[in-house]
Amino acid sequence: KAGVRIVTGDTKVVERGSADGIYITTSGIGVIPAGCDLAAEKIREGDVAIVNGVLGDHGAAILAARGDLALSTNLESDCQSLASLMATAIKAAPNLRAARDATRGGLASALNELAEGAGVTVEIEEDRLPLRDEVKGMCEILGLDPLYLANEGTLVFLVPKEEAGAALAAIRGMPAGKGAVVIGRARAKGPIPVVMKTIFGGERIVDMLVGEQLPRIC
Repeated sequence: KAGVRIVTGDTKVVERGSADGIYITTSGIGVIPAGCDLAAEKIREGDVAIVNGVLGDHGAAILAARGDLALSTNLESDCQSLASLMATAIKAAPNLRAARDATRGGLASALNELAEGAGVTVEIEEDRLPLRDEVKGMCEILGLDPLYLANEGTLVFLVPKEEAGAALAAIRGMPAGKGAVVIGRARAKGPIPVVMKTIFGGERIVDMLVGEQLPRIC
C-alpha cells in the first residue's frame, strides 16, 4: 500500500520476561526527484498554506485511548503513508516551496519552523482550520490547544498562489488528501512568525510549542 520495500532485518535478545510485546524500529531511505528543491527559505510573500486533512486526530485519539481520563470517543489516529501524496503535490505544483509534517508540536510548530526559516510571517485563518467537533470538544474540556496536538498523517505545504488550485485539486484526488484545504498565506515578515486571524476578526500569536501539552507519544 505504501510502496515500500523491506530490504533487511535484525533480531535482538532481551532478558526473559522483560519484553511484553514486539519492538519495531525502522529506518527509511528515499529518493529526491530530479529538480525538486524544497526548503523553507524558498517561501515567498503571497504563497498559500495548504494542509491535507483534519488536524489533531492523532493526539486526541491517543489521549483518549490511554484511559486515564475516562473519555469515550470514536476518534482514530490519522497515521498513514504520505509518500504518494507528496509525489502528487510536487508533480501538480512544480514550484512547490516547502512541506513539513505536523507531528510533534502540531501544526503550530511546523508553521513556526517554516516561517522562521523563510523570514516571513505565516497568517492562518481560524475558520479555515479543519478540526472535528470531537477534537474541539476534548480540547475545550482539557484546556488543550488543537494547534499543538500531534498528527501522524498531516502535511502542511507552501505553494505559489498561482499553483495553489492545481495543487489542491491533485491532493484532494488522493486518499490521504481528500480533506485538503487552504488555511492561510505567507505575508511580509512581522515581529511574530505565525499569527492566526480569529473568528472575531482579531489576531492571535501562535508560538512554538514550549514544553509538552501531553506526554511524548511519537
